[in-house]
Amino acid sequence: MYKPKFQKIFNINKFALLFVALMLISWSVMAQEATVEVVEEVSKDADPWWGWVFLGRLHPMLVHFPVALILVAAFMELAKLRTFQSNLRSGINWLIYVGAASALFAAVLGLFLANTGSYAGETFEWHQWSGISTAVFSLLTAIILWSITKKDKKGFIPFYRFTLVLSVLSIFMAGHFGGSLTHGQDYLLSTTPWAPKDDSLGELAGAAPSAEFDFASYSSESDSLSEEQQVNLNLAVRTIFAHHCFQCHGSDKTEGELRLDQKDLVFKGGESGKVIIPGDSEHSELLRRVSLPPGHKEAMPGKGKPLGEKDIAVIKLWIDKGAPWPDNIKGIFPNAPLAPRKPELPPISAGLENPIDRLVNVYFQKNGIKWPNLIDDRTYIRRVYFDLIGLPPTEQELKNFLADGNPNKRNKLVETLLAKDQEYATHWTTFWNDLLRNDYTGTGYITQGRFNISDWLFKSLQSNKPYKQFTMELLDPTEESKGFIKGIAWRGAVNSSQTTAMQAAQNVSQALLGVNLKCASCHDSFVSDWKLDDAYAFANIFSEEALEINRCDIPTGKMADTRILWPELGNISKTASVKEKSQELSNILTQPDNGRLYRTLVNRIWAQLMGRGIVSPTDEMDKKPWSADLLDWMAVNFVEEGYDIKKLLYLITTSKTYQLPSIGLADQAAINAESFVFKGLLKKKLTAEQFSDALSTVVSPVYSVESLKYNPLADPKAYMDASAFVRAALVQNDPFQTALGRPSRENIISVREGHVTLLQAMELTNGTKLNETLIQGAKRWVSQYKDPNEMIQAIYGQTLGRKPSSDELKIANELFDGKIDEGSVQELLWAIVLLPEFQFIE
Repeated sequence: MYKPKFQKIFNINKFALLFVALMLISWSVMAQEATVEVVEEVSKDADPWWGWVFLGRLHPMLVHFPVALILVAAFMELAKLRTFQSNLRSGINWLIYVGAASALFAAVLGLFLANTGSYAGETFEWHQWSGISTAVFSLLTAIILWSITKKDKKGFIPFYRFTLVLSVLSIFMAGHFGGSLTHGQDYLLSTTPWAPKDDSLGELAGAAPSAEFDFASYSSESDSLSEEQQVNLNLAVRTIFAHHCFQCHGSDKTEGELRLDQKDLVFKGGESGKVIIPGDSEHSELLRRVSLPPGHKEAMPGKGKPLGEKDIAVIKLWIDKGAPWPDNIKGIFPNAPLAPRKPELPPISAGLENPIDRLVNVYFQKNGIKWPNLIDDRTYIRRVYFDLIGLPPTEQELKNFLADGNPNKRNKLVETLLAKDQEYATHWTTFWNDLLRNDYTGTGYITQGRFNISDWLFKSLQSNKPYKQFTMELLDPTEESKGFIKGIAWRGAVNSSQTTAMQAAQNVSQALLGVNLKCASCHDSFVSDWKLDDAYAFANIFSEEALEINRCDIPTGKMADTRILWPELGNISKTASVKEKSQELSNILTQPDNGRLYRTLVNRIWAQLMGRGIVSPTDEMDKKPWSADLLDWMAVNFVEEGYDIKKLLYLITTSKTYQLPSIGLADQAAINAESFVFKGLLKKKLTAEQFSDALSTVVSPVYSVESLKYNPLADPKAYMDASAFVRAALVQNDPFQTALGRPSRENIISVREGHVTLLQAMELTNGTKLNETLIQGAKRWVSQYKDPNEMIQAIYGQTLGRKPSSDELKIANELFDGKIDEGSVQELLWAIVLLPEFQFIE
């Protein structure tokens, strides 16, 4: 029978559908590139042709039409989910067909708008690609629907509904990012109860709110300001600009040719001329615009929240004082000092000989905090065991420690634990694997696009390699340590911020220097003063060929310089080979004059032991420390003591500060707040590896020797310590470890999340791995004991290091009912390992 051509076209199978989808995506990309070429050709000597601009500006008018059609179709489809053929079928079909066609048209007009307007940046990129995805998925939905209705392909119904869901999700994404572009980043959340208040000048930038701005200090009629006043006033104004104006007048988008993010551009003005007349706020267009009532067509900002009265007052004051902008001001955000500093230690007071305690004592006095009583021996031994070797003490080790009458026994215990090189290295492998993005299996290993450093890392920890040498071998790597710099060579095409050279720049800056360059790898950062050319200049050190700067993945035609982030530390040869540049970098960054490197390391170790860094987050070392003197002194002392991490650990864990009672924070967000006040160690949840090893110690081994087959260590079994079981840090990740918080390590992880998740709760209540471990553990316990009461006492002693309370003993005896069976033992073990007392370090 003859079939019309259009029926033949849509008589397609699954492979043809996939081919069509790929062709549509390719078409979208080519359409964008073609539009760019047309616009660039026209724009060489003149503005874009008005026709392209006009078509582009039709995009906001048209885009809501396909959105409405597809969403209505989706709701109608949901209403008739149980049956495909319904009285709504015809209406749904037409909504899908017309919606898909108009979505494609809207996407094309969006491409015109994107390339004839002042749009760029990450938000714009997300909006653009989610819009293209909407067009692609809706077209694919229409094609599959046509095949179902015209060719009776009932088997395609699940695919049709799946692509319809993808279309709806793409619509929501495109709408969210479109709203952010049009109305500001906080458009969606600005009406929620937790939205920032209007009177904030942006605590993100580290500046005080305008409500706290000291107007009184500027009350003098004299126009002259001290250097400090100029800096503070300028900082306040630029913070207002950053949080209210940059979305339209920054590097990503420049409406009216006005930019307010750089000194020369601010005073240059826009297409209508200057907007600031220093010393004359009355005739300054900027002040007039921000003072207009909301809703006025000339009011600024035109999108987002209007400025508060005090914000406007700060700008007015700034202009009337001559709009000071000192040349030594480089950015909005705070920048920590680079050079090392060793403050003088306070005098020794009663019981506070440790340098840490002497510095903390001054901090406590300043903040009106009294020293609480120190933790008892039982709490201390469990805390220091987990922190230094990642294991709980055995029942006998606990008894021996409690019975020891030596007043110096805590110091001796720390010495003993740090001397356990094997256990120490195994435990701290977890921290360094997270920080150096090293793992045993995962992305890149199959394709040789990633190199493992496990053997080098373990041996470095086991030998307590000095941190300076450790860092030099990462920056100027051997064959065994090159994996950190080489990063991950991702399969397929990647954007310019994911090249191996840029990954090296990001990894070195974040892991070793506490600097986040990820934003600056794509565009000038919004959260720091680092610029795009800074990131590319640093990445050039690790590149075989000179890098062209790409802004938001678009080539700029400008070649990157070659320099470190702080040129005052030294210069890198621009024409040298990568190996030579790596050698220069390793010498420059590890010199004692680079206080940044050693502050970052000391702060990370402190955070591991104390639950929070002196600077927090630990990847943002420009944040204000709660005690600059403590951080600076420890960093310089670390260098003077030979870059010895074990000596640093000894110094901290033998301090009275480390022995303070742990505290909990009701609000996790308070951990990183600038208002944080140190009062003692934060209560810490056991890591996935610590929890697994604790189970192996007191219940039954969680991992077998077979688990080591994926470990690339030269001889994995040789690294197994005297614990008689396989440590979790040495095995590849699995669902059990993932549920307990072990990351994939495709990104740098400096601090793991400390709160309990739903996934963890589900794994611990219904997971296979824990259940199997408890079953084996119950068999072991049953084989050792015949008396229920004796077994209960032994279980509590080994798991929690104490005797059961009277209530606990009563419940356990009721569970056993006078006899021992594996099921009852399994239930008791399960109940104990779920206790916060077992899962947390006090």
